[in-house]
Amino acid sequence: MLGLHKIEVMKTKTDKIRKVAGWLIAGLLAALFFFSASGKFMHPEQMAQMNLADWRILIAAGEITSALLFLFPRTNIFGTILLSSYMGGAIIIHMTAGMSIMMPSAVLITVWIGSLIRNPELLTKILRK
Repeated sequence: MLGLHKIEVMKTKTDKIRKVAGWLIAGLLAALFFFSASGKFMHPEQMAQMNLADWRILIAAGEITSALLFLFPRTNIFGTILLSSYMGGAIIIHMTAGMSIMMPSAVLITVWIGSLIRNPELLTKILRK
């Protein structure tokens, strides 16, 4: 009886740690994307260097929308898909400009780690045969 109670307490602690870690990663990523979007509004010359100046408002709006969807639990799977697409585009832009793809790749991996921590059932669905 005591062993079963101990297992329940450990499971509760693990769930709390997972929840806090998920929110921490989601919050940090959302802040990163909000900061990135603000740069598109405040420093249009960076987007002009990549021939994307005409698209910067739309790109920033998509970035903010995707980050908000990722942040909230009810919509974070949609946010994960949109941020994955966004980061895939960023990787392509970096590749065509001859820039390093390390940063956008690391952000993409972190998006998925955060999503899997917040939605552990995703991993079982992905690995299901």
